[in-house]
Amino acid sequence: MFTFEKVSKIYKDSSVALADVSFEVKFKEFVSFVGHSGAGKTTILKMILAEEYPSGGIVLFEDINVHKIRRSLIPEYRRRIGTIFQDFRLLPGKTAYENVAFAMEVAGKPDDIIESDVPEVLELVGLAGKMWNFPNQLSGGEQQRVAIARAIINQPDVLVADEPTGNLDPVNTYDIVQILKKINDLGTTVILATHNKGVIDFLGKRVITLEKGRVLRDDSTGKYSL
Repeated sequence: MFTFEKVSKIYKDSSVALADVSFEVKFKEFVSFVGHSGAGKTTILKMILAEEYPSGGIVLFEDINVHKIRRSLIPEYRRRIGTIFQDFRLLPGKTAYENVAFAMEVAGKPDDIIESDVPEVLELVGLAGKMWNFPNQLSGGEQQRVAIARAIINQPDVLVADEPTGNLDPVNTYDIVQILKKINDLGTTVILATHNKGVIDFLGKRVITLEKGRVLRDDSTGKYSL
């Protein structure tokens, strides 16, 4: 699905974010990237989203060179990728239902499909009883569940998660990881960046360890080894 071929990223201040990084993420795989701050985790996710461009090497999505997609077609490409972040990024003036529905409205989905699909995906993430609550009426874990629902409502091929449990306590962290596993089991590729050792050890999935912009290890059923 995604192939990084000797990808490097050097910023204008000469700092090296990635150095000759190569790996492949297969369809329906669950892959976690781990590493200390500055190891290159977020840069890899930004490369996938075509938010950063490589200084060298190529990033392929299927057989498409991500960084040669015409600018006008990048929104269409990104609709194939759901994203969740550490800080939730919900619209405060909209309910849980409206936050998720908004993602469908932007994609041009008809009202009847929105009315059918939004309750289903909120039920999937365990929020069927709180769909009319506003973000400030939800706990951090519940807000992240809304963010996940919004990310998957348009049935993306890939879910990219950048430190999704960074602001959560251990109980909510466990619940979010369970939801990510469920989404992966349903056929969505999941790419996770995290520094949480407990998350990695619990998952028991493939782990790519980064250090100073390089791939240090690539373990098919790894644990956090830094």
